[in-house]
Amino acid sequence: MGTSRSINPKNIAPPAANYVHGVLSAGTGSWLHTSGVVPVASDGSTPDSIEDQSACVWANIGVILTEAGMDPADIVSVTTYVVVGEPLMPVMAARDAALGGHMAASTLVTVPALARPEWRMEVAIIASR
Repeated sequence: MGTSRSINPKNIAPPAANYVHGVLSAGTGSWLHTSGVVPVASDGSTPDSIEDQSACVWANIGVILTEAGMDPADIVSVTTYVVVGEPLMPVMAARDAALGGHMAASTLVTVPALARPEWRMEVAIIASR
């Protein structure tokens, strides 16, 4: 089984928000790479608000992690895509709540649009156990 540890060198500026600069994973183990997880509920509906879309995406990620025999503490990297003009704080708050204090490498990218016009955000993760 592998182990992961946060990499936050003291000789560069600290992260700009609640994430780490890098995560070092060592040893043997399982890796999970998701596609962009979108805000579509199991019934096929898409929530309207960015807050509800964020909650839906992280709920979907939770289901994917469980299916893989993992949990949020196994996430080593998060890439979040948010449509330009959407508020970013609810998206970051949903990430932080889902990670429950666990620190992962994290990148947030604003984009002009996603694959469907009703999608305001999506998240891809990498997890290791």
